[in-house]
Amino acid sequence: MDIQQTEKPWEYLEELIEAKDAARIRSFLDNTNPADTALAISRIDDDLVNNLMILLNPEDAAELIEDLSDTQAAEIMEDLEPSQAAAIFEELDSDHVVDILGEMDKDDANAIISQMNPEDAEEARQFLTYDEDTAGGLMISEFLDYRSNQTVQDVLEDLQNNREEYAEYDVQYIYITDSAGHLEGVLRMRDLLFPQRSTPLSKLMIRNPYKTIVTAPLDELRNFFEEHNLFGAPVVDQDNRLVGIVLPEAVEDAKQKKSVNQFLGLSGIIGGEEFRSMPVAVRAGRRFSWLSLNIFLNIIAASIIALYQDTIAAVIALAVFLPIVSDMSGNSGQQAAAVSMRELTLGLLRPHEFGRVIIKEASVGILNGIGLGLLLGGLVYLWQGNLILGLVIGLALALNTLLSVLVGGLTPLLLKMLKLDPALVTGALITTITDMGGFFLVLSFATIVLDKL
Repeated sequence: MDIQQTEKPWEYLEELIEAKDAARIRSFLDNTNPADTALAISRIDDDLVNNLMILLNPEDAAELIEDLSDTQAAEIMEDLEPSQAAAIFEELDSDHVVDILGEMDKDDANAIISQMNPEDAEEARQFLTYDEDTAGGLMISEFLDYRSNQTVQDVLEDLQNNREEYAEYDVQYIYITDSAGHLEGVLRMRDLLFPQRSTPLSKLMIRNPYKTIVTAPLDELRNFFEEHNLFGAPVVDQDNRLVGIVLPEAVEDAKQKKSVNQFLGLSGIIGGEEFRSMPVAVRAGRRFSWLSLNIFLNIIAASIIALYQDTIAAVIALAVFLPIVSDMSGNSGQQAAAVSMRELTLGLLRPHEFGRVIIKEASVGILNGIGLGLLLGGLVYLWQGNLILGLVIGLALALNTLLSVLVGGLTPLLLKMLKLDPALVTGALITTITDMGGFFLVLSFATIVLDKL
């Protein structure tokens, strides 16, 4: 079967694994793009995936792992014997090692690390101490550094002697450090081309180069690369020792991953990424935790309706407009929440600045509340022919819009102060509060003027 002629590459891969044809498997992987590789792996049984990893040598297995998402790769590595997984990890770049280990069960990760060679194991343990969305969590440890008293000739000879190893590095710069590893300067690769070979690096290097601290958060890193058009930045610890290199593409990938996780959180997928290839019990558990919470929140909102059953029974038309008021207000609240979360992410807003948010959102809420209230109230009047009903619905929407933007704007700040992820909780709280507010305002106003409806 020609891989180029099938729309189901996993079927072809299954045949190769069952035939234990390692050579053709390697050819298949070499000629398949990463997306199709990930698709094929996701569609075959776990036992076949395990057999595939056994058939491949550690270097080829590492290339396969690099084509997969961290979550998918972690699941595969957890099913392997620790010694086999360790051999594959030793072929991966440092950033892949840390990302995948970070997705794994802690016991499984430690079992694998214990089987790695001491130097790689120590590096992995150190990297895992850094938060994943910091320079330390995103950096790679593969870089070139030399002493300031070395010459251009020394560097060129080292590059030539280790060309096979260095070919795997992402080399754009070389770094100058002292004997203790403190960063002193940086050289672009092109700076080695024209000087005399006897020239010491101290005369060529850029002193006090741009750098970032190992604890720098993701947003700070993104701003750093937007301000400085660099192919990579040295990462130093508190003592200015060079510990790694962070690349701009790693920062953008992390930002995208964070956005995806926030979207999943807002959608009710708790616990990270979910794939349909995951065990059903795991997927169901992640979703159930969110859905069960929503039952209680919705019961709270519905209890408002229960208090006004007689009013609804007297004016059935109210039931038509209750969801409209709550839905419109909820949308306004989500807009305000999105702005707060974005400003918190960019560092344009601090968690304690409640007053600023109240002033800014109240002005928007009043204007939009009046506009939406007049619009919906007018439509209700034209539809039902009842001016009082239109006023009830319009006034309720106006006030609930103001309430929703204040709740939406302030909730992310409060959650941030409590060390909670705003993306996971804000949506549910806004929905519940705006539903309660909308139901209460419509039904309480209607009850006051019930004899005129």
